[in-house]
Amino acid sequence: MAAVTTIKDIARICGVGVSTVSRAMNDHPDINRETKEKIQAAIREYNYIPNNSARNLKRHESNTIAVLIRGIYNVFITDMVTQGERYIKYTQYSLYLRQVYPEEDEVDIAIELVKEKRLKGIIFLGGMFDHSVEKLKQIEIPYIMMTVSPSPRISGMCSSVYVDDEMESYRIVDYLCRMGHRKIALITTPESERSIGHLRAKGYFRALKDNGIGRDNRLVRRMSENTWEFSISSGYAVTKELLADNTDFTAIYACSDYAAIGACKAICETGKTVPGDYSVAGYDGLEIGRFYNPPITTISQPINDMLKKTFELLLDEINGDETRQTVVFPGELLAGGSVRDITGTEN
Repeated sequence: MAAVTTIKDIARICGVGVSTVSRAMNDHPDINRETKEKIQAAIREYNYIPNNSARNLKRHESNTIAVLIRGIYNVFITDMVTQGERYIKYTQYSLYLRQVYPEEDEVDIAIELVKEKRLKGIIFLGGMFDHSVEKLKQIEIPYIMMTVSPSPRISGMCSSVYVDDEMESYRIVDYLCRMGHRKIALITTPESERSIGHLRAKGYFRALKDNGIGRDNRLVRRMSENTWEFSISSGYAVTKELLADNTDFTAIYACSDYAAIGACKAICETGKTVPGDYSVAGYDGLEIGRFYNPPITTISQPINDMLKKTFELLLDEINGDETRQTVVFPGELLAGGSVRDITGTEN
């Protein structure tokens, strides 16, 4: 039997991705036994011999994947540190995490890091990805977008993994409407923030329209430019203002679980209760929301599955697979105790 010369040949023979072959060779626990045995059998059958010299040279050049994280309250930070590190520790790569602040440009940072650290790949985590094609072409290594929906003109330039924020936001606001709520306040990000908060607000407005509810700008409350978006303190501050204005509402949809928890605290401080007086819904499916009292009704994102797919696609591309994929994961509506059914009552 003739020898197979590359890892891509083994991947093609077995009908799997290059990263799957790599993880099987490194005895990664994430590979099921049947797939691992199939790959190992193909390696033996085709006398595949890894080019250790080339692999060692690559390790000498670089073994780093950078993760550029937009937003200090990005819900994926903790999981990227724990699950991400666990996922790639069976490969030759390591993670370098870099926070991207509001005034910074993630692509400028990426271009500079490629030079400084001789990166092998980049994960853009969060933010609004609408950079020019010319600028993106300056990133000369594989990169992938996670939790970000790319604009149509650049969608073919890289893979992306995300949840449809507008659609899932629509789903939870529609749920509030079906629970009898017609005066639903929105807590969202500043007008200048054009990424996730903007998309979730679009879902809110569309759900109201489809349920025959007119737009009431008094119920649209935006966080201050001077506070951390998606934070507990932001949700608290905005809800305090809403309550102080004596605006008539029965429910709040906050653009994150953190903001929803802040809203609950502000309501309780006035002597009111959740959900007895006001219902509150969030977004993200954070663990803290499940253990809050009452548990927050929310949209949960499949964080672990999204992380796994992101690394699979990036490692495949690093290993020579130039196929671009757009993977949209569904969210899950988790009905907690923070929303009350008021159908049949006047509101």
